[in-house]
Amino acid sequence: MFKKIALATALIAGLGNAYAYQAEVGGTVAYVDPDHGDGSAGFALDGTYYFNPVQVKDSPLNEAAFLNRASNVNADVSYYDYDLFDLTTYNVGLEYFVPNSDFYVSGRIGQTFLDSDLRDNDTLQYSAEVGYLPVSGLLVAVGLLGYDNDYDDGVDPTIRAKYVTKVGSYDMNFEGGASFGDIDAYNVGADLYLDKTLSVGLGYRGSDLEGNDEDVFSIRAKKFFTQQVSLEGDIGFGDDANTYGLRAAYRF
Repeated sequence: MFKKIALATALIAGLGNAYAYQAEVGGTVAYVDPDHGDGSAGFALDGTYYFNPVQVKDSPLNEAAFLNRASNVNADVSYYDYDLFDLTTYNVGLEYFVPNSDFYVSGRIGQTFLDSDLRDNDTLQYSAEVGYLPVSGLLVAVGLLGYDNDYDDGVDPTIRAKYVTKVGSYDMNFEGGASFGDIDAYNVGADLYLDKTLSVGLGYRGSDLEGNDEDVFSIRAKKFFTQQVSLEGDIGFGDDANTYGLRAAYRF
């Protein structure tokens, strides 16, 4: 009798630890503090819908969708109010993990509207990738990144990788990417999961536009207060400005 009660209790506890979600919405506030001139504020909204519920069990909450190979559609909008111009961006995207295989494809398209007293400029951005997952938790993808506006256009090749794995007793995330062409851009980052709900990380991104190098080093952290509610922050230290961002999100 007691064995049956203990077994039932363990089963209920196990079911309680499992959690599934199918969508996430988030909001971000950001501030840019330049070395010269006044600071600028901005905000962003984002959302992701997964084709199937994402199961959360023993993985870090922040990596559940990636480790589940969860196909999704996503969108975001952002607005920044600078001294001399306003910048508004809209994006929609798709990530698709091909069922019963280790292949991955993604696509993204967006529009940026620059509203300035000097001149306006609307830019179309688009990207496409194909990828492969050779082992659990590792994605390697190559693709194309393009842009088109009234003054210029171009298409550059891209490469990126993401790897979530155990290092000792901790989960870690490693990621990096680059694009090559008219603008060389690159980024690397790593996150250490102190537990399934809390991560701290470091990042670097840079670009080279007609000989003008830009380097930004960042620190970041993210905490899930419940299975549904998270808060994350990012501080970037750039050559000409520092940036501060705070994002809250909800899963359901």
